[in-house]
Amino acid sequence: MNEILSKDEQVLIGANYMPAVSILLPFEPKMSLKTETEHRLKVILGKVEKELMANYPAEKAIPVLNKLNHLARDLNFNTHKRSIAIFVSPLIEKVYYLDIQVVEKIVVDESFEIRDLVSNKKQSVQFLILILSGKSSKMYWADHSKLMLIKSNLPENIDAYERDMPERVGKFSDQHAHREVLLWKFIHHMDEGLSLVLNAYPLPVFALGPPKVLGNFKKMTKNQKSLVGYVHGNYEDASMTEIISAIKPYIAEWQKIKQQSILQELDEAASRHQLDMGMKSVWETATHKNGRLLIVERDFIYPAHLDDGPEHIYKQDLTEPNPFYIKDAVDDVMEKILNSGGDVEFVDNGLLAAFDHIALIRYH
Repeated sequence: MNEILSKDEQVLIGANYMPAVSILLPFEPKMSLKTETEHRLKVILGKVEKELMANYPAEKAIPVLNKLNHLARDLNFNTHKRSIAIFVSPLIEKVYYLDIQVVEKIVVDESFEIRDLVSNKKQSVQFLILILSGKSSKMYWADHSKLMLIKSNLPENIDAYERDMPERVGKFSDQHAHREVLLWKFIHHMDEGLSLVLNAYPLPVFALGPPKVLGNFKKMTKNQKSLVGYVHGNYEDASMTEIISAIKPYIAEWQKIKQQSILQELDEAASRHQLDMGMKSVWETATHKNGRLLIVERDFIYPAHLDDGPEHIYKQDLTEPNPFYIKDAVDDVMEKILNSGGDVEFVDNGLLAAFDHIALIRYH
């Protein structure tokens, strides 16, 4: 076997080892009683034991159960992470403490892949709502069920800008023009406020308001890439329930909205020179634990081998004999990113064609 490969890489190069157990579990011991978490683990281990003993010979099931119980006893209850992933087979025993939220899942099978972990992430539905009218504005952080008002240092009422305008004249036409200039100034400042909020909350934005006001806002905003929906109507005095109801049709297409937001994040990272594209570059950065967010097309795979050390990867020609090649380096690079505290997102096939199907946003 290639001596460059680490021990973990040697056993994760694609072979199947029977049986394999995968456990994904929300794990926030700092937020709940240790006894509650231990009880939940005991229930899970009981389910795994029952399934293993029912479907595999004792000589295969018992070593895996022993490893699983050993890992469960030694879990770190002082962690500040949000979830754990436990993988056990006759040759592998691994625990990941992750900064992502996952849906609880137990799989007893002949193999496992990191893709399964990413696919079972709990999808976070979070966005910003900007409510505009001809005389006021409000901004909210929101998820699919609740709103939180965001306060900025900018005035939220158009009348606050009156003092900066020239004195009005008496004619109606001049008053109308004056009001239009005032509205444009107000909208411009609201867009500046949105820019500040987006620095703290880089989320998709829905703008709600009368057609004329939204039309003017759309023409002059510098945050067009973050805006994923415009909802026409008068929401100046709307209740939270009415606002959430207005957004619901858009939330139904959340995956599309999320992908749009991810692509924008890629463009911004590229402009800051914090983006790697293509498997070779992504692998090297991930090896140095400098990956914040990995984005990969859902079905992209990359058979590979290592020749010049663990930092450098090369695509494997499957017509050439090599029993120790890495079956899918994408799975391995996802493991590296998650293990060093980063995150992984899948997007639809073809969306990252310009990025060679895989991209990595660096911490710095």
